[in-house]
Amino acid sequence: MSDEFEMPERESMEFDVVIVGAGPAGLSAAIRLKQVNPELSVVVLEKGAEVGAHILSGAVMDPVGVDRLIPDWRDDPDHPFKTAVNKDHFLVLGHSGSITLPNFMMPPLMNNHGNYIVSLGNVCRWLGAKAEELGVEVYPGFAATEVLYNDAGAVMGVATGDMGVGRDGKPGPNFARGMELHGKYVLIGEGVRGSLAKQLIARFDLEADREPQKFGIGIKELWHVDPSKHRQGLVQHSFGWPLNGKTGGGSFLYHLEDNQVAVGFVLHLNYKNPYLSPFEEFQRFKTHPSIAPTFEGGKRIAYGARAITEGGFQSVPKLTFPGGALIGCSAGFVNVPRIKGSHNAMLSGMQAAEHVAEAIAAGRSADEISGYEEAWRDSDIGRDLKKVRNVKPLWSKLGTVLGVMAGGFDMWCNTLFGGSVFGTMKHGKADYAALEPASKHKKIDYPKPDGVLTFDRLSSVFLSNTNHEEDEPVHLQLQDAALQKSSEHDVFAGPSTRYCPAGVYEWVEEDGAEPKFVINAQNCVHCKTCDIKDPNQNINWVPPQGGEGPVYPNM
Repeated sequence: MSDEFEMPERESMEFDVVIVGAGPAGLSAAIRLKQVNPELSVVVLEKGAEVGAHILSGAVMDPVGVDRLIPDWRDDPDHPFKTAVNKDHFLVLGHSGSITLPNFMMPPLMNNHGNYIVSLGNVCRWLGAKAEELGVEVYPGFAATEVLYNDAGAVMGVATGDMGVGRDGKPGPNFARGMELHGKYVLIGEGVRGSLAKQLIARFDLEADREPQKFGIGIKELWHVDPSKHRQGLVQHSFGWPLNGKTGGGSFLYHLEDNQVAVGFVLHLNYKNPYLSPFEEFQRFKTHPSIAPTFEGGKRIAYGARAITEGGFQSVPKLTFPGGALIGCSAGFVNVPRIKGSHNAMLSGMQAAEHVAEAIAAGRSADEISGYEEAWRDSDIGRDLKKVRNVKPLWSKLGTVLGVMAGGFDMWCNTLFGGSVFGTMKHGKADYAALEPASKHKKIDYPKPDGVLTFDRLSSVFLSNTNHEEDEPVHLQLQDAALQKSSEHDVFAGPSTRYCPAGVYEWVEEDGAEPKFVINAQNCVHCKTCDIKDPNQNINWVPPQGGEGPVYPNM
């Protein structure tokens, strides 16, 4: 901010509980708080323009969370669970063919019958309405950008970002100061790699004695397909081509209602080759002979991308700190082989809410709700994650074929005998440290998009409805420009231009001058991949002005 401008004081509002993030975890926590004690004042902040605008997931959803939160949901004619899974397919893809794995070989926890194919964004819109009916105040379009601490160092609330700040950091003509929201407790449910969660994890050393968190990038398109190609209720998972045996990842096709098919690709971010492009691998995947026919005569109607937590049981940080707790994907409760985390997000929000409500009833505030941290491993969440804790490290260590076989064996051992011959394996180094210098790898020649089945990034970003004001501070903060040139460009050949699924980053060379790093922040779909995969951890993602970013329909 300009030294000549004296910042006005922020106004403040007082609540019993402040929740950051209107995802499945945050909204479930809000609903549960009101169920336990209707007199509690609860507010939910959501940085998206509306509830659900920034929500992106596959998604096949285990209903255990919603069954527990809203037991009579099936009686609601407006519920979003329209398509029950009726068929499971598991494919191994080769270059020109595929093998279907028999369902009886799969561990029981991989069975999707009883689950629902959903738009998680629409699930959140529905939960948001339920929360408001109970008296929860839900504020979309407000990005929490700062954690507030009391004199004892405990979290006492959050502040929303200032609006109307220019690219030069000075207040513009429409400048408005952010608000402070104070609470007896603060629950952080920002999703994967949230900016406030990252700060809190560092400040309170919440990852001490934990394995490094692991991540993937999930890229998704929604298609309207020819009715003759549509199989409502079909869930198809696959792995193999186009990835080589040392690069982890998988893909899915989910057949929803109304002739819609969600197609997605998840690539583990511990890949080594800096020339690899997750977006281009996804486009190649759709051309496989076992995949492409589904989309003949169809039309792509939506696109988006999002990072996914993959560390699981051994990477979950300490959940509590003085004054609050982490919930949902801010904590990392995704079950990787099942490609499911929404049920655990809901359960974690409910658990945290119950502990917070109990603390407030006892007259406490701004202390540590340690019961939540102590209980999760023995809850449904812990049991769900413990059974699959070795799948990701085995895949990383042994490669796709042997890793998947060993992971399946381990899941069977955990299911049948309650234990693993591998114990609890370690993940090793963080994903950014796995990237190798470009000199060790060859460039990958990706085919040009045809505009029918395969597409470029910019036309894809258009479908995400992403928007950012051009005259505002860049929310992708480069820490050291010289380091970006000497390392990210000179050593690693500019992987940011490839790992970003939205075309945000460019290395531009003009008239023989030094390459210039260009950040097209207006394209950002808030996937957080850059914050995770930059080899020097030199890019810091922070929220832009509230309401900006993608506006995902039905994703």
